[in-house]
Amino acid sequence: MNPAGSARARAPSAARAERGSAVVDFVLVGALLTLFFLGIVQLALVLHVRNTLIDAAASGARYGTLADRTAADARERTTQLIGVALTPEFARDVSTTETSYAGIRTLEVTVRAPLPVIGLIGPRALLEVKGHAAIQP
Repeated sequence: MNPAGSARARAPSAARAERGSAVVDFVLVGALLTLFFLGIVQLALVLHVRNTLIDAAASGARYGTLADRTAADARERTTQLIGVALTPEFARDVSTTETSYAGIRTLEVTVRAPLPVIGLIGPRALLEVKGHAAIQP
């Protein structure tokens, strides 16, 4: 018997055993890449929400320290900014306090909001940000 002939006889059965494996490889790699991509998108969303809340708290604190404004105005402004930029769900827990930082009176706006874990849905009050502004003497 010819050794080359026996190799040719075995080749079709080996090819038959490999048939369909490209589809499985594509599905496994595609699923892994999809999960990786969705994780990056979710991380970007968390950072966007955090940065938006920080900006709203700081803007509200600055607004509340204007000459004709109060801490209640700062709270209302912060709630309004968060409601426009995100959803009102993120503006449910906004508080203001007057603090002292290095001998300077400041208005501190604190926002406690849900941490978006799946889309914008997540556990409540896990994300806490603060904004500060110096109170004019």
